[in-house]
Amino acid sequence: MPPINPLLLDTGSPPIPEIQGWGARYGGAAGPLLNLCQAVPSHAPPPGMLARLAEAAADPRSAGYGPIMGDVALREAYAAQLSAVYGGRRTAAEVAITSGCNMAFFIAMMALAQRGDAVMLPTPWYFNHQMTLNMLGIEARALPCRAQQGFVPDVEDAAALIDERVRAIVLVTPNNPTGAIYPPEVIARFHALCRDRGVWLVLDETYRDFLPAGQARAHDLLAGDAWPENLVQLYSFSKSFAVPGYRLGALGAPASAMPEIGKVVDSVQICAGRVGQAALTWGLPNLDGWRAEKRAEMGERVEAVRAVFSRLPGWRLEASGAYFAYVRHPFAGRTAWDVVEELVNRHGVMCLPGPAFAGEDAHLRIAFANVDLAGIAVMEERLRAATP
Repeated sequence: MPPINPLLLDTGSPPIPEIQGWGARYGGAAGPLLNLCQAVPSHAPPPGMLARLAEAAADPRSAGYGPIMGDVALREAYAAQLSAVYGGRRTAAEVAITSGCNMAFFIAMMALAQRGDAVMLPTPWYFNHQMTLNMLGIEARALPCRAQQGFVPDVEDAAALIDERVRAIVLVTPNNPTGAIYPPEVIARFHALCRDRGVWLVLDETYRDFLPAGQARAHDLLAGDAWPENLVQLYSFSKSFAVPGYRLGALGAPASAMPEIGKVVDSVQICAGRVGQAALTWGLPNLDGWRAEKRAEMGERVEAVRAVFSRLPGWRLEASGAYFAYVRHPFAGRTAWDVVEELVNRHGVMCLPGPAFAGEDAHLRIAFANVDLAGIAVMEERLRAATP
């Protein structure tokens, strides 16, 4: 066989399929398999969204190509939502619709950096971000986050790591994998650091619709009339509207940068799926109440998970929020991969090990959004049974 790109050969495989393979072999000894592995909404889209998806799928126009940067109506609707959430004046010219937020990240990295450059990722990091950078020949420069600081990155640590090769700093808040929610003042300080040092701030807000009750928005960077000249914002419609299979996300950036970003968009996707775009154009202005209900449900699950780990001996919750809990397990001296394999095989609990995110062997990531409150109670029973 002819050679394959060595950058791909040097890129690790995603961990979720491997652990799902373990789950497929689980014999059911502890009861039905509990999937706390991949971040997936446990609820269906609302009936109105399903009706619009069906209607759009039956429309022959949805089978044709659309505008490269996304259907104009959806771009306008999303810009209006950004204006409502952040208080600024956003326009469709600052928005591109992408085939999911992973694609938005890939597009951003191709637009902002080239082979031999570096992009800073706080660790534990979202493994697909590191994989993308590795494939592109871009260094993923680790910015270690500390458990004692709730896995919130430190601006001074980042400043010390910036050199002439760094083109961007990526922040994910609420964070995947830890669930940590970065305070607005921390985000503002990172933005100021990036501005002063001439690098981009890439802010991944996939889970921004699941902030704690009482926190309307994660930051004030978009509160003005002009889009900040060094900010790229990423977003996913998958979680907020329960449509991950339709692969729809968004990228926001200064309008002046969009023609160059559009070259990448055209090359990697041509246009995002039209059926989902049509349904979201209706959903964005009409589903605020439904989304608020789901946000409240996720808040209840966050509190339930916190209560679980306050009761489990030997376990310690070190960060949580949105869809995730990042916990220290009690299996001293064992690798996290071994712990996860045992939890799957003997107790029917699938989760991810810290090292899958360049984290420590002491940690596990639990994606509790996959289950309801009853499922969280089952998780407690099984983790208690597994505790040494």
